[in-house]
Amino acid sequence: MLGRRSLIVAGGAGLALAGLPRLALAGGQVEEPLADSVRGALRMAVANGAPPRPEFASTEERLVYLRWLTASSEKLARRKPDFDTRREFLNTLWYESKRAGLEPNLVLGLVQVESGFRKFAISSVGARGYMQIMPFWSRLIGDGDASRLFHMQTNLRFGCVILRHYLDRERGDLFLALGRYNGSRGRAEYPNAVFASRKQWESGARA
Repeated sequence: MLGRRSLIVAGGAGLALAGLPRLALAGGQVEEPLADSVRGALRMAVANGAPPRPEFASTEERLVYLRWLTASSEKLARRKPDFDTRREFLNTLWYESKRAGLEPNLVLGLVQVESGFRKFAISSVGARGYMQIMPFWSRLIGDGDASRLFHMQTNLRFGCVILRHYLDRERGDLFLALGRYNGSRGRAEYPNAVFASRKQWESGARA
């Protein structure tokens, strides 16, 4: 998660993390005991390696997606200038968000707060990638290879599955689920930062 000394690792060089909200000062997700049934369900949720190809039940649903994709791509252009890279990221984020039953704009807001859309972000406590996944999740529900958390779809898959897990644990309370995701359950700074970022993606404001 974000910390006062969060770092970005890119091209082998450590770069100071800039331009991110300074409110989210807690550490990463806390490793907690998981029941075998829960661990098994989470393993299955992250294991399906199907390519991120959104499917739509109607033309209207597809149009909603295309409008979202166009608007989000315009906002993200400053952070991800390459068109193909940007569209692949947004397409994957939409797919993984919907697969986990989450709002894509919420996940965009979380990624903005966590990593500033930097693929190789590493926090001061070792959380990795776009959604700042703690390496212990690779051991608990993945294949044990924490380096895969820098893979775009893998990182977004883990992040969405983990947030869904926390949301279920908190019986739909998004405020508490976000706090648990950040390791700061009960504190307002992190959830409020994510909510504010989500509003940017929902509105015409520049992200």
